[in-house]
Order: sequence, then C-alpha cells, then structure tokens
Amino acid sequence: MDLNWHKSSYSGQHGGNCVEVAETPGAVYVRDTQNRDLGHVGVSGAAWVAFLEDVKTGAL
Repeated sequence: MDLNWHKSSYSGQHGGNCVEVAETPGAVYVRDTQNRDLGHVGVSGAAWVAFLEDVKTGAL
C-alpha cells in the first residue's frame, strides 16, 4: 500500500522527536521520521482523534 506521509503538526520544527502520519479512509498510520525502515503503526481514525485530544488536554 502506498501511503502519503507528512510530518505531524505536533512534531517540533527543529528536528529531534518527529513523527510522520498518513491518513486513509480506514486508518491513520504513524512512523518515526528518523527510523522509517522500522515500519509504522496503524490505528482507527477514532483512536487517533482520542489520542490527539488527550495530548492537547495534557492527559498523556
């Protein structure tokens, strides 16, 4: 499957801890920008939204 990866808006602008995301109709995929060859993790869109909300509110 070809995915259209882009740097997450939650990644810093100065390198370091960056992740890339790719969205599809059925899932959101996440990978480490510096270790792309190690693969990626896929989660449902609902799980991704819940994760981002927890990050925004400081629950994580």
